[in-house]
Amino acid sequence: MKIYTLNATQCLPISKIQAWEFLSDPKNLKVITPDYMGFHILESTSRSMYAGQILQYIVTPVFGIKTKWVTEITHVKDNEYFVDEQRFGPYALWHHKHFIKEIDGGVEMEDIIHYKVPLGLLGRLVHPFIVKPKLEEIFNYRKQKLEELFGKL
Repeated sequence: MKIYTLNATQCLPISKIQAWEFLSDPKNLKVITPDYMGFHILESTSRSMYAGQILQYIVTPVFGIKTKWVTEITHVKDNEYFVDEQRFGPYALWHHKHFIKEIDGGVEMEDIIHYKVPLGLLGRLVHPFIVKPKLEEIFNYRKQKLEELFGKL
């Protein structure tokens, strides 16, 4: 069983509170997801993020195939970090940690994702050609969008 890791770090010229307010609002996932992925939240949520929260959405990650994705927010420490884990969706495992820390002039946001592709050997064979590049593309898009919204540090 191969578990892959993706790390993404970004610095923005905003306060920790601003970063938290944006990142902890599930509606903002649509803002930082490429349009072609057809991201759509299935149920609106008006509560602040909390441990045990279930989020359901539709996404079209590859080849125009719509996929239902269900994640649970498993850990939350306000203004510092939260963790989401896939309960149903395209990955055999998805564990995503989001960290926010203050730095000179703004914040550093760090994402650490541990994931496992489905389909055993076939999944491992296509990982370097489809899955990994797609995830890198999505996180590069997020970085660009966040810089458009908040500026560059």
